[in-house]
This record gives sequence, structure tokens and C-alpha cells, in this order.
Amino acid sequence: MSELHHLALGTRDVQRLAVFYKDVLELREVTRHLHADLTLRSVWLELGPSLLMIESTEEAPRAVSGVGAGPFLIAFRVEPERREACEQRLARAGSVIESRSEWTSYARDPDGNRIALSCYPLPHLAPR
Repeated sequence: MSELHHLALGTRDVQRLAVFYKDVLELREVTRHLHADLTLRSVWLELGPSLLMIESTEEAPRAVSGVGAGPFLIAFRVEPERREACEQRLARAGSVIESRSEWTSYARDPDGNRIALSCYPLPHLAPR
């Protein structure tokens, strides 16, 4: 069976985006990489058994709204009792909850990528 190895996000400001995911979603930094000129190239964050790689790019962020072709959302699993605290950290980071269902809260990271906090039960997965 295949498992997700990593998910990569390109950004013009690696440090800012990495801090958001570390502070708001409490992802642990695994490593960082530098360009030859010693500027920050990437920060890799632990995402369960996978990695979230924040990678440097010169491209502008892409606007995503609703369900589109290709990637359009990164949903992070949260325990139901931790969802409200996560939403509060999003608010303190300036990320507005755009919509909320019984199981999931939707917002955006500083680059405008759609993210979600989901406590939807996945019975086929072992509890954390």
C-alpha cells in the first residue's frame, strides 16, 4: 500500500509560511535547506508520518476558490476537543474561518492556500 511521502507548498516567503504552520497547526520543524547564497530554500515540517515541505519560489500564489481541478485544499486532522483552540490560533494569525460544518472548519494560510481543520471520523484509520 502506498502512503503519502510529502506535500510541498511553494511560497515567496518560506519563513513566514513555515512559522504559520508551526505556530497555528503545531507542526514540528524537521529540517531546513539553504540556497548556495545561504538564503532560505525550504523548511520541512512533520505531518504525521509524512512531511509538509515549504519551498521557495518566485511565482505568485494561485487563487483557489471552491472545488477546482487539481489540488484545492489541505485538510488537517484535529481531535474534536482541540478544534476550537486551533480556530483561535488561526484567528490570532489573521486567518478568518471562511466556513464551518459539523466536522470541518475552512480557512486560508498567509499565501491564500485553502486549509481545513477536520475532525470527521475516519474509522478505517487507527486513532492517534
